[in-house]
Amino acid sequence: LFKPRDIVSGDFYWVTAKDNKTIVVAADCTGHGVPGAFMSMLGVSLLNEITSSSEKYTAADILNELRENIKKTLSQTGKKDEAKDGMDLALCIIDNSNGKAQYAGAYNPLLLVKNGEMIVFKADKMPIGIHIANEKPFTNHDFLVEKGDIIYMFSDGYADQFGGPEN
Repeated sequence: LFKPRDIVSGDFYWVTAKDNKTIVVAADCTGHGVPGAFMSMLGVSLLNEITSSSEKYTAADILNELRENIKKTLSQTGKKDEAKDGMDLALCIIDNSNGKAQYAGAYNPLLLVKNGEMIVFKADKMPIGIHIANEKPFTNHDFLVEKGDIIYMFSDGYADQFGGPEN
């Protein structure tokens, strides 16, 4: 479900295929409207660049490289008054040849429904971008997917929208 409040959005989803693997991202960028859309365009562009230039990678590797590229592109150094723009996202890689999958998340979890049971893979509590705490590498979670499994990834964009009769 993707229903941005404005014509452009700070949330995005992104999918690519490479080496018989499918990579899927659901992301929530800082900002709404044009500022959020700028971050979305930057995120999509960097994901395209990272995945096309790497031969071997994990979900966590992609998030680590994305974080470094965002910080570099936005000249983020951690100074007190600078912008803290970035994104929260969930990234999943599915190997279509063997059913192995991996997930890494920046604040956003991944939900796997297997045989009617929901398994929650928790995200690391740090964004893609500058963070006030000591940055650690993102955690890579490995799991198997089988026919009938359902994977959910999402942002909080839809739930956080304001407007309507009750604002």
